[in-house]
Amino acid sequence: MNERSNTVKSIVKAFDILELLDKRRELGITEISEELKMDKSTVHRLISTLKDKDYVVQNPSNNKYANSFKLFEMGNNAIERLGLRRLAQPYLEQIARITNETVNIAVMYDTNIIYIDKIESPATIKVDLSIGKKLPVYCTGLGKVMLAYMPEDKVLKILENMDFIKYTDKTVANIQGLFKQFIEIKEKGYCIDDEEYVEGLKCVAAPIFNYYGEVIAAISIAIPKYRYNAGEKDIGYGNLIKTTAANLSKEFGYTHY
Repeated sequence: MNERSNTVKSIVKAFDILELLDKRRELGITEISEELKMDKSTVHRLISTLKDKDYVVQNPSNNKYANSFKLFEMGNNAIERLGLRRLAQPYLEQIARITNETVNIAVMYDTNIIYIDKIESPATIKVDLSIGKKLPVYCTGLGKVMLAYMPEDKVLKILENMDFIKYTDKTVANIQGLFKQFIEIKEKGYCIDDEEYVEGLKCVAAPIFNYYGEVIAAISIAIPKYRYNAGEKDIGYGNLIKTTAANLSKEFGYTHY
């Protein structure tokens, strides 16, 4: 154990392996060793332990390793304990009935958002971002609307560790530009993501607060750009998502509207 930091090196290395597999999906012992600059014997020992505890699985056709569903299940259990998904379900269903578009709910984790539930649009052409999917917080409507309502020092701490990438021509990939957007978001009470992560995709998102006024999640309507423009839905969808998020926030004891 490192006495100064109280970290256990072997545990840190095991988590490094899990995080690498999360990014790369499936890797062999040699690939993990090279990526993380660990001895093969160390990787083999840690992988064997993770496999024994069911955190990773081995593909019998190529002997490579991938993360199991165990961490996903643990994350789901944490969310269920918060009651967020259960309470949000009828609100998501209501928006889906009104709009016939895909409706999402996400929470923030580190520098990303994670989709924890959704209702798919019945339309043939729709947005496909699956539950459990992680996206950068700075270029998504869900992420930006949560950042906008967080304390500035917390936002700066999140963004200073961000690896900014311009996914489209409209991606705002700098802190100054984002803070300008945050002012507009708070004036409206909702955020519009105009093709900032995926070309052809627009999202309208609003924050969910708890009893203490802290942002705990966000909900959004995701719409293909061509269908969005056809109806000119900025204000209508914005007010709908804002009102729905406010009603859901009241379920968590937030009443400052």
